[in-house]
This record gives sequence, C-alpha cells and structure tokens, in this order.
Amino acid sequence: MFHAIHRFATSDHGQSTAGGRRAERLNLLLAYGGWRDDSFADQLPTLLQPLGIRCIRSRTAQEAHAIIVHQRVHIAVIDLSTPADDSAIAQTQVDSLGARVLHLLRAMNPVPPMVVVRAPQVSERESARGLGDALREGAFSVLERPVPLESMLETLRRVIQRHYAGHWPAN
Repeated sequence: MFHAIHRFATSDHGQSTAGGRRAERLNLLLAYGGWRDDSFADQLPTLLQPLGIRCIRSRTAQEAHAIIVHQRVHIAVIDLSTPADDSAIAQTQVDSLGARVLHLLRAMNPVPPMVVVRAPQVSERESARGLGDALREGAFSVLERPVPLESMLETLRRVIQRHYAGHWPAN
C-alpha cells in the first residue's frame, strides 16, 4: 500500500539539487473539522511525515483559507463538514464551508488534486447528486465518513500516481 508513496520518499525530494536549490516537499492539506477522534487526519501526519510528505492540518475553513493563500498545496483532503471558524466548533454548529474551500482551491494555479470527504448520504438520489456536485468542483475522489485509514492511503496513492506520475511536484 505504501509502495507508490515510499518510492517518492526514496527519491531526491527534500535533498539538494544540482543547482544547490532544495527540492520542494509534497504539501498535503487536511481540512477536517475533528468530528471524530483518531481520524485519518490524526493518523496521516505520523505515517506520511517520514516519507517526506508534509501534512498541513486545518480545523476550520478559515484556517484552510489562510493556508491556501500562504503555502503551496499539492494535494488537498477536504471534509465538506469543515466548520467556518472556531466559534462554529465551540458551538457545535453545522455551519460548514467545506464547499467554499473547494472553490478556493479551484482558483489556485495549478489546481491541486482534491479528495472530498462527506457525511453518509440519506438516499441514493442525494448521494448521486452530491457526488456529481463534488466531481464538477474538480474532486479526484469522494469518500464517505468514517473513512478507514487504508482507504485514505489508497486514495492518496492513486492521486500521487495519476497526478505526479512517480515524481514530486516541481516548481
């Protein structure tokens, strides 16, 4: 399962290049509202950091916006239930702005591959409509909560393989 990701870790990324410039690490944005303890968002940094992947966590859409503006994002995992700000977390409101984060990511150049995490859908019709909406927004994949760690790792492996063809993103 880690084969494709491990291949990247053993390449030159993060090392000095011939021109003396350091190659860039892969930045993975994890926008997750913390609805569940011991989630993929809690586990991925520990697993991926040694492989050279920098996991940048945001608990709110506001934090995700600041990250998107100030840092390059190579892959984004966005929970559609990510709350707007800390007050929404404190009040346990369902004032989610995950879809807004997707719009912000689509405005980036280049647009990073996006994995969307959503709550289980009530009906097949609602599920199909939500899936279509996410794919129109540019999602690479849509996963339903709770997301098993293995499913998330496999999805990230597919993203890296398809979008980066075995190489770190280059500037």
